Amino acid sequence: MLLVFSGFLNYIDRTNLSVGATDIQRDLNLTNYDLGLLGSGFFWTYALCQLSGLAGWVVDRFNVSWVFATAFFMWTAATAVSGMAQVFSVFFALRLLLGIGESVAYPSYSRILANNFPEHHRGLANALIDAGTKSGPALGALLGGLMVKQYGWRPFFLGLGFGSLLWLVPWFAWMPRGKGVAAREHHGDVPPIRAIISKRPAMFSAIGLFCTNYFWYFLITWLPAYMEKERHFAKERMAVFASMAFLAVAASAVCCGWLSDRWIARGGTPTKVRKTFAGIGLTCSTIILPVAIVQDDRIAMPLLMLSCLSFGAYTANIFAITQTLAGPRASGKWTSFQNGFGNLAGVAAPWLTGWLVQTTHDFYLAFVVAAMMVLAGAGCFVFGIGRIQQVEW
Repeated sequence: MLLVFSGFLNYIDRTNLSVGATDIQRDLNLTNYDLGLLGSGFFWTYALCQLSGLAGWVVDRFNVSWVFATAFFMWTAATAVSGMAQVFSVFFALRLLLGIGESVAYPSYSRILANNFPEHHRGLANALIDAGTKSGPALGALLGGLMVKQYGWRPFFLGLGFGSLLWLVPWFAWMPRGKGVAAREHHGDVPPIRAIISKRPAMFSAIGLFCTNYFWYFLITWLPAYMEKERHFAKERMAVFASMAFLAVAASAVCCGWLSDRWIARGGTPTKVRKTFAGIGLTCSTIILPVAIVQDDRIAMPLLMLSCLSFGAYTANIFAITQTLAGPRASGKWTSFQNGFGNLAGVAAPWLTGWLVQTTHDFYLAFVVAAMMVLAGAGCFVFGIGRIQQVEW
């Protein structure tokens, strides 16, 4: 549960910028393009640390529990200090530091789960962590929107950052210990990153994650601003509907993670089960496109919720797929590479969306790109990665 709650805090820290976007933009005198750069800056270091193998190397070579604690302190401190930033350059530098800290999270999750959970329990275990990451934006959008409205964005950042540090107290008391978390005894048993990249499933899982992450980061970095700018929602109404959308992904992830585990426990193969949830979930996520076309909020908002429910069916299974393919020995490095490449979408989605909105003065093309990307992701996971079984090293 501590890992779940860390994912919850992790994603509040990522999405707090979008919640206070219009206020930060006004306070710091930023353009839409500047706002897009702030949104993408986090992902520059987040992706680089994983693509370079640094995050995976640290997780695989040292005690993962202590590595994760250090990274957690780094990203929460960066969030708190952001509330004091007075100029764009300082704010941007702190977003880069936030990315370095959070780059360790998913490789740590994968190493801990791959070493401690069998195949038929990984769906739910990953889904719970994923639900934490989706509930973070949900609660962050709701409470953050209300708090920003009442007190301003700076107290929101300060309270979130310093308050999150309390998580370290129970972590130091109950963090995983013993086999599977300490530094590996035989470093030669860990496949090098070049061996991982050479595998077809690794490349397609990374490309697929990039496509699907584009969709997700489009939502968490621009959905609140879209509701305020395009649909003219008041801050309170934006907070409610944005939180409902993110919560729909979380609820769907837990439900579908449990269902996928039950299916496997009753004889379904990981290939059939994981691909079914991923393929159907991602394809149905394209329902996001009519949201940009329908003018009536009473129709558009239910369509948005349906798209998010569909996306949750995929997110429950993505890292269970990775952990099965990589196996315990390579789970840290594989996840690091896959997540690093996939999170380049965090650079692309906020920046490209900001550019499209600045150029066209509406969000329609931004929604078109998001729908096309999530459909491409479905193709990668259904047709690209092949059978879902541990690769031969």
